[in-house]
Amino acid sequence: MSKLVNKMENESKLHEVLRRASLFLEKNNREPKVAELLLQHFLGVSRSELFMKMRDPVSEAVLMPFQQAIECHAETGVPVEHITGYASFFGRDFHVNGHTLIPRPETEELIQHIIRTVPNEPITIADIGTGTGIIAVTLALAFPEAEVYATDISEEALDVARQNAEQLGVTVNFLQGDYLKPLVDRAIQADMIVSNPPYIASEEKMSLSDTVKNFDPEHALFAEEQGLGAYKDMIAELPNVMKQDGYVFFEIGHEQGKTVKSMLENAFPESDAAITQDMNGKDRIVSGILGSPGHEL
Repeated sequence: MSKLVNKMENESKLHEVLRRASLFLEKNNREPKVAELLLQHFLGVSRSELFMKMRDPVSEAVLMPFQQAIECHAETGVPVEHITGYASFFGRDFHVNGHTLIPRPETEELIQHIIRTVPNEPITIADIGTGTGIIAVTLALAFPEAEVYATDISEEALDVARQNAEQLGVTVNFLQGDYLKPLVDRAIQADMIVSNPPYIASEEKMSLSDTVKNFDPEHALFAEEQGLGAYKDMIAELPNVMKQDGYVFFEIGHEQGKTVKSMLENAFPESDAAITQDMNGKDRIVSGILGSPGHEL
């Protein structure tokens, strides 16, 4: 076993275990806060409860799996969410695994933007490339009168999404297939299309952290045509699935805003399209109210 284990064996107070684990992660170029998150998980407590227990002893039943998880994360970069089996999104816990993209904070901003923009009415919503189902499930909760569809090419991802919908008590119609094709095949017309598709160019893979490139599924990260392939495919099919004056919301890479907005405007000359920035001031959302479609892309 490593030096971390040897040190912890003689220091079983919670605050000391947390301090040693945080230092160990920092020395291995990992985020020290991971120690706190994993300790909460293995103790089964909230953050406030964790800090109330700081002078309590840590049992062997908690200490051993915690140590193993810390070392595994330090050595391999395995995401905390893959260790715990869940990720927090919009104040709720969602199941995740290696078949699904781990939710990002930027996608919470996408949800907030939709809620601010779209009237809460009986509408038809389609989440394209749903992964864990976080967008579809969260929108089903936010728009209780809506009929919600969600597509994904991965049946394994859809299994996770179905589990999340069931756990959170919402009805979502999950369809297996590539982007908008399941909607086209079933002649489904949507009032809103929303998607956080793969938008990273494959040549950027080496610049990503090992926590991302070695554990998130590649089909959920990378797209052809410098990361724009998914948007091009979806926009080409939008005339076949969108109701007149329907809404579209895309999460984008921070350098893709102008291009994706232009793609929408070229396909729908009467659209009202806009770019919205995230909390860090980076372009993150392209949205539009679509008018009549124009020429093909």
